[in-house]
Amino acid sequence: MLYDHTLDKRLLRRAFEQAAASYEQSAVLQREICDRMLSRLEYIKYMPDTILDAGSGPGYGTRLLAARYPAAAMMAIDIAQSMHLQARASGTDMLPGWRRWLPFVHRRSTGYICADIEQLPLHEASIGMIWSNLAIQWCNDLKQTFSEAHRVLKAGGLLMFSTFGPDTLKELRQAFKPVDRFSHVNRFTDMHDIGDLLVHCGFSLPVMDMEYITLTYDDVRGVMRDLKAIGAQNVTHGRRRGLTGKGVWQQVIDRYEALRQDGKLPATYEVVYGHAWKPEPRTVSLKPETRRKLGLV
Repeated sequence: MLYDHTLDKRLLRRAFEQAAASYEQSAVLQREICDRMLSRLEYIKYMPDTILDAGSGPGYGTRLLAARYPAAAMMAIDIAQSMHLQARASGTDMLPGWRRWLPFVHRRSTGYICADIEQLPLHEASIGMIWSNLAIQWCNDLKQTFSEAHRVLKAGGLLMFSTFGPDTLKELRQAFKPVDRFSHVNRFTDMHDIGDLLVHCGFSLPVMDMEYITLTYDDVRGVMRDLKAIGAQNVTHGRRRGLTGKGVWQQVIDRYEALRQDGKLPATYEVVYGHAWKPEPRTVSLKPETRRKLGLV
């Protein structure tokens, strides 16, 4: 059965606006993956002058990047304005009390933009590094997203990201599958297809890898509660438009309960990491006679 997995961006924005206040407390997995991404930068000897955090949320990754690259100009883009408000508050709260009243002292400010990362409101070749932690799975057109990233990156610039692969929330998908004809879990792109898209969009030297992370819960409602708290709700066009009936919901719970292991319910995440470079423009050396024929000398 085919489902419509196209994301309704209006509902997506609303979900993240509503989740902004609870996101930081609930996004344990997101912070862990961000930390793991950051550790990978140890092996990449590159010092960007401008960094874009694409899908920045309440600013956890933005703050870590600003600390790692204090000389770089920071920009943060998110689809939800409330996420930026949380990021600003969190950034201020981390400062000593007296410095909160002196924003111009020893601080490099972050530029905040409310926008969709599928359409970046930035000039061409203006960014040294694009960092995106668990955001591109919320894009309808990944080719367009990577093309935009390639456009705004400077030559020699780095794109680094994480996203979810097809096995993400496979238990929840399995529990819902025979129950009705609606989509309940987002569709996620395979790691190899992402690598192919990077090359197609003009990136060079793509590096892709993947790992599984499994969270455990006491009950199914705990899984759904955590997803709601970080804004990860079902906003596909193929979703059920009304409330799920008690009978249907009980069937889902029963099927999920059959997966219980060691007293806990698993929620699997296939985490995909990737990075690639925007290549420097090619230079061609012409022979002296060719240069004369072309009138270049």
